[in-house]
Amino acid sequence: MTITRSEPGHRPVAPGDNLRFVADVTETENKGVAERLDAVMLNVARARIAVGVAAFAAPRLTVKAMGLGGHADAGRDYVTRMFAARELALGAGYLLSRGPARKTWARLGLVVDGLDTVNGLRSRPGLPLWVAAGATGIAAGATALGAAKVTRDLLP
Repeated sequence: MTITRSEPGHRPVAPGDNLRFVADVTETENKGVAERLDAVMLNVARARIAVGVAAFAAPRLTVKAMGLGGHADAGRDYVTRMFAARELALGAGYLLSRGPARKTWARLGLVVDGLDTVNGLRSRPGLPLWVAAGATGIAAGATALGAAKVTRDLLP
């Protein structure tokens, strides 16, 4: 049985060559997935910077938008700015790095997002459902993307 490739100019593939053809196709598909995942992670980093800038510049408005109150609270504003600094560092670190350093930033983001997810689940009893679900959902989504990126980086 002979299988031919659909691209013009390729020779017919002998039965023993099927695995090589499958490997070629899989490698091409994996590169496409990796490129899409990299693009998504760049957007996550940009979103981190946007959230960080907003939270640092207007902590009271940020907290109000998250459904956690909008009255004056210097302590809450301080903690919100700490959150902002973390998001700015993670986003900028990822965007400004390349190669192995970028892989490290992806791992750091995965740890932070995973901890945010756990924190959201643990804080649920004290928060309105929509606040807990929204914050935890965002953190869980970022965790899933980070896990996919880190896993992809670990594959040969």
